[in-house]
Amino acid sequence: MAQILKHHVLIIAVGSVVLFTNLGTARLWDRDEPRNAGCAAEMMARGDWVVPVFNDELRTAKPVLLYWFIMSAYSLFGVNEFAARFWSALLGLGTVLATYYLGRRLFNARVAVWAAMLLIASLMFNVSSRAATPDSLLIFFSTLGILVYVYTGFSGLSRSWWAYVLMYAMLGMGVLAKGPVGVVVPMAVIGMHLLIKRLPNREVVEAGKAQSVQRGAWSWRRLVEFTAPLFRPFAPVHFLRTVWAMRPLTAIGSVGLIALPWYVWVAARTDGLWIERFLWVENFGRATAPMENHGGTPLYYLVVILAGFFPASVLIWPAFQNAIEQLRRQGKTYDAYLLLCCWVGVYLGIFTLAQTKLPNYITPCYPALALLTACFVQNWLSGDFAWSLARIRVGQMIYGLVGVLLSIGLLVVAREYLPDENVVWLIGAVPLLGAVACLVLLHYERRRAMIATFVATGILFCWSLFGLVTSQVAKYQQNHLLFEKVVSDRPQSRLASYRCLEPSWVFYSGHTIRPFGGDSVATASFLNASSDHYVITTEHHFQDLQLRVNECVGVLEEVPYFLKKHRLVLLGHVRPSHLTAGLENHKDRN
Repeated sequence: MAQILKHHVLIIAVGSVVLFTNLGTARLWDRDEPRNAGCAAEMMARGDWVVPVFNDELRTAKPVLLYWFIMSAYSLFGVNEFAARFWSALLGLGTVLATYYLGRRLFNARVAVWAAMLLIASLMFNVSSRAATPDSLLIFFSTLGILVYVYTGFSGLSRSWWAYVLMYAMLGMGVLAKGPVGVVVPMAVIGMHLLIKRLPNREVVEAGKAQSVQRGAWSWRRLVEFTAPLFRPFAPVHFLRTVWAMRPLTAIGSVGLIALPWYVWVAARTDGLWIERFLWVENFGRATAPMENHGGTPLYYLVVILAGFFPASVLIWPAFQNAIEQLRRQGKTYDAYLLLCCWVGVYLGIFTLAQTKLPNYITPCYPALALLTACFVQNWLSGDFAWSLARIRVGQMIYGLVGVLLSIGLLVVAREYLPDENVVWLIGAVPLLGAVACLVLLHYERRRAMIATFVATGILFCWSLFGLVTSQVAKYQQNHLLFEKVVSDRPQSRLASYRCLEPSWVFYSGHTIRPFGGDSVATASFLNASSDHYVITTEHHFQDLQLRVNECVGVLEEVPYFLKKHRLVLLGHVRPSHLTAGLENHKDRN
């Protein structure tokens, strides 16, 4: 009990520092964050907890759970960045704790602690846990569903009906967070594990390989004999029996009880339009064709893991080598390794087949990656798995090299877009110094100290990057300054945009922004119509309108366009005495 308490204190303390430091300091990053936060704000203002709306238009990108969570945080903390991200960070911490419990159940307390710390130190997990997006909710409920499976049915299919209800209820929450993917993929993970586990002979793959080797020269028959064991889990009778053993009717009932009422309600309120767009466009459409130029090669997600699971990704190769070795031994941890490999493999397989690819799609498998890496760490430290110090040194050199490249990249970006920021590039010193320290410790063969240093510097790197650097960069997010005068002086004003529109403008203005696209005639008519009409555009595009607008229309405010070379301008009616000065200032800047 004392050990568990110490572990909880450690995990909660470290996780809270990494995930909550300056959580609300940086302004919402375009584009998903302000859409989600703004949708929740609009629903709250309308007193509508059913139909998602953003910028006065139906939002069909995601289901409602994230908006409910953000609205509850708004009620406690006000409508601000911290409230928009609060539940993502809290459930991110919950995922770390769930990973710890998985480690304890599947392996031992040491693996559990290593896994929790490695997950906290991974880049993409931090991105998901510090952003106002549904990814953190999906990761949490998917992990929780697998945790229930491990605790209630892992040693054999549970006979408890309530265990299935609880497991599928967690996945139902995932359906409310991100749609069918919240239940389909975790069920595929559990199903794949059961399909292989329930086979009468665990050595089918090795037996198939042995037969193919004995056959000698390559032939179609040899290929069939080699690959046939791999398809044994999908034999029709075995497959159907396993699916039925997973109680699909209970799954439908539990998921339906959690998610179906809202889906039916929003369908009724929108005459089926929300359901049609969400299922057909956001799910089927993304699976069958690349959307928004988010395509990729079959190796896309392997690259994503190397970057997103960094810095622990430098241990990915030995982690999977260790898993393969443990599976071959077929010891008491066979089922545990099999589940983790199925967890990673199913996510990689399904989303590699999907045509639209984004880095966050496979983040729900990061707890499994953390556990596999933690198993390697523990087995390597205990001598149960041999991995040469030379290979570990190569990994640490890569760790340090990434730090150097990161510093160079940030230095270039800072000079181009952040002219007054002179220290951001120093973030790369953390992995560089961490790698040097690890190499010194390896030289003296202090393995445990080396691993502890590696994990600690990884955590420090994530804390510095997301807790400190993002706050410094956020100082250059000045779009909100365009709206301060409009919102304070003329709350009934109408806003529009010309040839550019960022979701954060809608959130920070608190107004619906009418996008005119490239229609300069309609934009000029809108500006000329009333002194309460305002248009946001760039200084370059303002030239398209100058000959069409009245003399009383000019530049009211201008700010840098974040991470772009243009400047944003707010156009509206100005006093005659100010008109000449505004235009002259604008010409001087050009």
